[in-house]
Amino acid sequence: KRPLLPGELGILASPLAAADNRPTINYTIAHDLGYGDLSCVGQTKYQTPNIDRLAAEGITFTDYYAGSTVCAPTRCVLMTGVHTGHAYVRGNREVQPEGQAPMPADIVTLPRLLKKAGYTTGMFGKWGLGAPGSESDPVKHFDTFYGYNCQRQAHTFYPAHLWHNDKKVPLDGKTYSADLISDQLLQFVRDNKDKPFFAYVPFTIPHAAMHVPEEDHAPWREKWPQFDHKIGKYRGPQVTNPVAAFAGMMTRMDRHVGQLLALLDELDIDDTTIVSFTSDNGPHMEGGHDPQFFDSNGPLRGHKRDLYEGGIRVPFVARWPGRIKPGTKTDLPVAMWDVMPTCLEIAGVEAPAGID
Repeated sequence: KRPLLPGELGILASPLAAADNRPTINYTIAHDLGYGDLSCVGQTKYQTPNIDRLAAEGITFTDYYAGSTVCAPTRCVLMTGVHTGHAYVRGNREVQPEGQAPMPADIVTLPRLLKKAGYTTGMFGKWGLGAPGSESDPVKHFDTFYGYNCQRQAHTFYPAHLWHNDKKVPLDGKTYSADLISDQLLQFVRDNKDKPFFAYVPFTIPHAAMHVPEEDHAPWREKWPQFDHKIGKYRGPQVTNPVAAFAGMMTRMDRHVGQLLALLDELDIDDTTIVSFTSDNGPHMEGGHDPQFFDSNGPLRGHKRDLYEGGIRVPFVARWPGRIKPGTKTDLPVAMWDVMPTCLEIAGVEAPAGID
């Protein structure tokens, strides 16, 4: 295909903004959410109205590809703008007692480049690219960090601790981490409403353990009692009817997205903020999740860890009022290593040489 022109992609104006009026950028990435897990792309078992709103008021990429079939390589691709064949991290290599193998200390990353350009940078969710205190601790890349450093720790939504910058935050093992992460994101937005910021939001929902508070679990257990015999166990407390829990998790994450959109409107920065949503790879099959029941990979073959389309092709929607034409859809092939140069162009920054 020939390259598409901006108008054909639904772009209403040049994406480059003046240095004193640059947009804020929010890039949200769910964890193990499949191509069919959003109602705006075909999910019928539950609804995701707030994420659907991003699609209705923005653009849907039908042919968007994650950086890899698993967590750490995908995140490295996103941060560095190179595909998996060139990326420094190519697997989920563990570090004990907590964390994953780090990227090099001098590696060029998207938040570092945006920070040099005057953006305030924050990350809220799961890192997985350098253990606490390592040369690639998230505080070496972001102004503010809150969440899980370690992918293994993120296997439960009721952890014994999270991290706030380089400080360990003890928890009681009964507090739902996804709510804490969302709250910190909202506070970051409030604190930085008067200047351009980049918020990287790697939510941990709907990965691994099918944990969700009772108020979002109970309605789906009542709807699908045929799964009450199933017990989900991954890490942390076991779950009765993990099928119902998955729908509750998705409902709760969608509510978090809605809270962000409401806050942007309240702070009057809605029109100057890009909000996008995607996933790090295809749907998982752990913790009692039933991707067949939910048709989580939609029309695609394969799941997480597969190099079939179902393992790497994921939903991607983006909303930028006044810049992206509402209701736009495109089948332009796009991949996660395209995010870095796109964000840099939006910020008026030259992309580094050597990226993909």
